[in-house]
Amino acid sequence: MRALRPATGGAVGRTDDGQVVFLRHALPNEFVRATVSEVAKSFVRADTTSVIEASSERVTPPCRYAHAGGCGGCDLQHASTEAQLEWKSQLVTEHLSRIAHLEWRVDVEEVGVPAQGSRTRLRCGVDENGRLGLRPYRSNELVTIDECWISASPFADAFDEEWPDAEEVELRAIGDTYFAVARHDVGEESQFAVSTLGGAPLPADTSTMVRVGAHEYRVGPLSFWQSHRAAPDVLVRTVMEFADVAPGDHVVDLYSGVGLFTVPLAAAVGPTGRVTSVESSEDAVADAEFNTRHFRTVTLRDWRVTPRAINDTVSAGDVVVLDPPRNGAGKAVASALVRRAPRRIVYVSCDAATFARDLAVLLEGGYRLLQLRAFDLFPMTEHVELVGVLDAPL
Repeated sequence: MRALRPATGGAVGRTDDGQVVFLRHALPNEFVRATVSEVAKSFVRADTTSVIEASSERVTPPCRYAHAGGCGGCDLQHASTEAQLEWKSQLVTEHLSRIAHLEWRVDVEEVGVPAQGSRTRLRCGVDENGRLGLRPYRSNELVTIDECWISASPFADAFDEEWPDAEEVELRAIGDTYFAVARHDVGEESQFAVSTLGGAPLPADTSTMVRVGAHEYRVGPLSFWQSHRAAPDVLVRTVMEFADVAPGDHVVDLYSGVGLFTVPLAAAVGPTGRVTSVESSEDAVADAEFNTRHFRTVTLRDWRVTPRAINDTVSAGDVVVLDPPRNGAGKAVASALVRRAPRRIVYVSCDAATFARDLAVLLEGGYRLLQLRAFDLFPMTEHVELVGVLDAPL
């Protein structure tokens, strides 16, 4: 089968009768043999099993678990760095065109950090022997592993250990303290145990301190933090450039987490400005309270981001920064932002499709996309990190 163009996990082709086939581990313009893994009404999924005519951009995957039926995390290890960047650029550009009806060429930027060892958080499953593993693509099975090429090298200690009775273990190499967080399901409740990467118990309130630019952050064991080593610096620099706030401004930071953007925004607006942060995670809010303790101009709202939360926090003339999870802000929240009419919106996204969906609502509301940058903060995968800045209608 001939692979025609980029698609999730590799490329897309067509059967002799015209049915769409999503080919994992293929590259555009390759001729491959594949095994069908799923048949849906309008398409087929398949895993490439052999390459008959290879692309000049094909490389040998550096990780021995990156193959059909292996770990489903890094689905582009068979492509050169240049091919990965172009592959992602085409997909983001296509999403903007198809979903947001916006013709905007996006070039994905490298961030100056080697892919190997760049990941600082890794969530693993646990097999029946207590060993850590990762799941194949679209599968609940587990591939037991003893190393992860893309993750921080200290995680090797965790792969050497057994984690009895744990359902999941998240490994963290953030800031100055490396540790693991094991989830144990007791009835309908989940309990979390913190330990060293070697399995030695640590206090439940163990946290790590991370410096980003001029500021230091506390990050607790259950609080979100960007997974790529370079992401916090890259995103803070870009958000602050795009937000372009001045002393006296009011900024609303939605999905604010531990305050990664709240802290530099508070420093920028000064004692005459205000920052209102909205975050639903109790653990993240507790960290944000610590991280913003020197700023009396910060108000933390432990709320979900909903249209009502938008109505209660955003006014015309404000600057809004939002960094939602992968499923995006949603049409209701985006529509609420249009109604409240902040003068500028800076949208940080780790999913091009949901970003394009929300962007369509903002554009229909009269907002103008001024700049859009895409960063390769998920190397060896289909994902990118997007930062866009929009201004209110003239």
